[in-house]
Amino acid sequence: MTTPIFPKTFDFVTWLMGQAERFPRNQRFVITGRLLGAALNFQELLVEANAARGRARLNVLDRADAELDKVRLYLRLAFQWRWLSPGQYEHAARQVAEIGKLLGGWKKVAQPPVGT
Repeated sequence: MTTPIFPKTFDFVTWLMGQAERFPRNQRFVITGRLLGAALNFQELLVEANAARGRARLNVLDRADAELDKVRLYLRLAFQWRWLSPGQYEHAARQVAEIGKLLGGWKKVAQPPVGT
């Protein structure tokens, strides 16, 4: 399946890794690690979902959705602690919202027909 979610997620994760390098060193293994871990887990789950079929695909997409929620949470924390500027946070929020819409569309297509 060719979908724009893959390059958009790759670009977002690449951008995020660059930003996270500027976060406080004492948080690198706590919040920064969790943020990057959730983002990378999300990306890996997209690859798994692409390889899966039927109900298995939908289950993986649900797990990916949960990882994206974690990314949102850690981004809000990073903004609140002023590790991200308002402009950086706005950029990240727009990217995550767009990725979330693409994920929602994929989940809708992956839904099995009613009665199966």
